[in-house]
Amino acid sequence: MQKIVIKGGIPLNGTINASGAKNAVLPIIAASIVGSGHSLIKNVPHLDDVTTMNELLIQMGVQLNIVDTTNVEICADYIDNPRAPYETVKTMRASILALGPLLTKYGKAEVSLPGGCAIGARPVDIHLKGLEAMGAKIKVENGYIIAQAKRLKGCQFYMDKVTVTGTENLLIAATLADGETILENCATEPEVVDVTKYLINMGAKIEGIGTSILKIQGVDKLTGCEHNVIPDRIEVGTFLVAAAATGGKITINKANPEDLESVLIKLREAGAEISTTEDSISLNMHGKRPKPVNINTAPHPAFPTDMQAQLCTLNAIASGYSIVTENLFENRFMHINELVRMGAEITVAGNQAIIQGIKQLNGAPTTATDLRASASLVIAGLVAKGETEIFDIHYIDRGYEVIEEKLNQLGAKIQRVTIEPGH
Repeated sequence: MQKIVIKGGIPLNGTINASGAKNAVLPIIAASIVGSGHSLIKNVPHLDDVTTMNELLIQMGVQLNIVDTTNVEICADYIDNPRAPYETVKTMRASILALGPLLTKYGKAEVSLPGGCAIGARPVDIHLKGLEAMGAKIKVENGYIIAQAKRLKGCQFYMDKVTVTGTENLLIAATLADGETILENCATEPEVVDVTKYLINMGAKIEGIGTSILKIQGVDKLTGCEHNVIPDRIEVGTFLVAAAATGGKITINKANPEDLESVLIKLREAGAEISTTEDSISLNMHGKRPKPVNINTAPHPAFPTDMQAQLCTLNAIASGYSIVTENLFENRFMHINELVRMGAEITVAGNQAIIQGIKQLNGAPTTATDLRASASLVIAGLVAKGETEIFDIHYIDRGYEVIEEKLNQLGAKIQRVTIEPGH
């Protein structure tokens, strides 16, 4: 086991590059199943979830070759085991994304109900209802979704709730279905758009890209292609918040400012000076303490739930009072208890965190409870007086590529330490 140790109080300063988007690359790797021939996926981040998804495809019989550190070549022409076993996917919710591709191309799939972060209910019923509307026969037995279909049929389907993975799963499945599929109330996140572009590059016929209504005309065959994964807007946002909280000055290259508009608005509100180019974002806090900002999470293009925990930390040391409202996941305030242990003055009431900013957090031993909570604790450690330890850092490695290396490039004092057995 390992932990992260941070000596806080140092403003971040310098330049780093953004990594590829975790929440785009996972569905893209899954979508490669529907293509014939080889696909080359570029700008793939080195993350535990990506490794798990790669291992899953290899177990199915997919030919997968890591060309270099950021490029992966995939050929799914011969899958002899269309199954996603619990042992492989228990740590990763994105495993459900194998269901639609396997079903639409191979006519059958057996996928374990997914695991992942314990941040609240993220049911898969919309995925299953949508596939059933396309003609699939589905049953759930012993923790597995077992699905069959000779060929999926186009249909009109309204998603009762906006769901990113649900949109992606049904979108991918519809590309090889017989006839036209109309999906309504779709998620519009940049990662969904990136998957859509990948499918179009493979020959899919999709209208309405980036909107809540997608029209898909099914085709008989899709062909592998080359695709460059978009930058990870949540990673970029996390580093920008870290710089703002520490009073620092950073530039992030290979980033897309358009995908982070709601976050940049809140950072400017907090007092940050921000400038952008087509593929970079610069933030300068001029050493100032941040102003408090109220947050309401909602589906894109509103403020992303995946940035809520990081803003809680920023508000914890801001010069006033703020309210953070979490509208998407009911258990997404688990980081609050850890921040309180570091001295933060935060009260949780229902789906709101009421925060009175204080001048200084104090270093303490903390435990990560989910992926974005772990990021909030890293930021808290960077601003705290003294030393902060973060345990259960496997959550961090699921979504942040070499986070300590990038932070050290920006002047932070952060290191990964192996914990000896018994300690």
